Amino acid sequence: MKRKIMERLLTWKNSPGHLPLVIRGLRQVGKTYIVKQFAQENYENAFILDFRKKPDLGLLFNGAFDIEKLSRSISALPSEDKLIKSSKMVPGKTVLIFDEIQDCPNARSSLRYFKEDGRFDVICTGSMLGVSGYRTTKQPHRGIPVGSEEILTMTAMDFEEFLLALNVDQSLLETAKSCLDEEKEIPEFDHRRLLDLVRQYVIIGGLPEVVQKYVLTNDVGQARRVQKRILNDYESDFGSHLNDNGEIVIDEAEKARLMEVFRSIPRQLAKENAKFKYSIVAHGARSRTHEDALSWLEGYGLVTRCHNLSALERPLSLFEVADQFKVFVNDTGLFTAMLDDDTPVGILADSLGMGKGPIYENLVSEAFHKAEKKQYYFARSSGLEIDFIATIEGKTMLIEAKAKEGKTKAAKEVLGNPSYQTDGLLKLTAQNVGRVGNVLTAPYYLSAYIFSK
Repeated sequence: MKRKIMERLLTWKNSPGHLPLVIRGLRQVGKTYIVKQFAQENYENAFILDFRKKPDLGLLFNGAFDIEKLSRSISALPSEDKLIKSSKMVPGKTVLIFDEIQDCPNARSSLRYFKEDGRFDVICTGSMLGVSGYRTTKQPHRGIPVGSEEILTMTAMDFEEFLLALNVDQSLLETAKSCLDEEKEIPEFDHRRLLDLVRQYVIIGGLPEVVQKYVLTNDVGQARRVQKRILNDYESDFGSHLNDNGEIVIDEAEKARLMEVFRSIPRQLAKENAKFKYSIVAHGARSRTHEDALSWLEGYGLVTRCHNLSALERPLSLFEVADQFKVFVNDTGLFTAMLDDDTPVGILADSLGMGKGPIYENLVSEAFHKAEKKQYYFARSSGLEIDFIATIEGKTMLIEAKAKEGKTKAAKEVLGNPSYQTDGLLKLTAQNVGRVGNVLTAPYYLSAYIFSK
């Protein structure tokens, strides 16, 4: 399956004097797989040190960071640690892969010295790097090397990558993009085809293993079973910490809070006011303890917060309301997998009632997340609420996510009020491209393309 991140990896490799690379992201998004593929295609020699599978490899980094000594030790590793079987430590032609680097802090500390030495490329992957407090061990380590690494975040597959995996002709989406740029209608046959495909994406999502199962079987039920297993795998990570012995231990009380918060998200988004409320999480839930749980989930890469704004003025970040936010799941396929078993049927038939709103709002949030854009919405105590606010091509846009046509009364109220500094409304719906005044309608399957501008 083709992944866009390969282009970014090539850009990194071809940049003179590039730093060691750290790729972080949610488990199961394909970090290790894509790095192995990249190494095999672009280097003559490649070694992989998996600190989760082989914790003893961390002993290599307990002494002085002598790159000459370290390289000799790595070159002496057994063949199973050589991604390319004939690998040797050849300057300029060798890459070292440090997998699950969060489990060996000293390996990450060594990146400064690999950078200064300059003979070998280093690519690190980590699935818990964003989790504050993951490492509880008090054993000394030498810290994160400031200025000695480049960080890249990897997410699940976006809609375009999903189409590539399904072997859909690329011209289908390219035609739709061109029509949007010219603000003219997409050919109706193409539009209907893309709507059908995006509904499949809403169910399947972008986790490579789920997509692969769907591609091989064309069976939503089998793909959904993989999603359920992955959700269980994620929950088994909840409350994980690295102790003094380098072992993964679970804080059971923290895990319980994490599960309460995560499982409450569909109920939170289904409310008329989708603002996240700790009272919905569980009886007696407190903001202080469950706030930590929400931060853990966010650092893990499973969810994203979308903050309310106190004013519609640029720069938007200055008006973020810290304690008012909605919470979305970063893969809409996982979000739908958390819902009733008959949900996929309703999505494919486009027959869901009120339940379709949170699903398609999550789809738009996911597009923001994969475009690495901060998410905002706008709500007032009067009941006025705009789903999303974003700066697109220098303009402050109101964004409404509607499964079908939907009413936009609140957006029109904001647009008609001169005290709000806004430039227009973007309606993301199942409708074709069209413009009326300062209101642009676009199909939600183009969300990722719009937010990448």
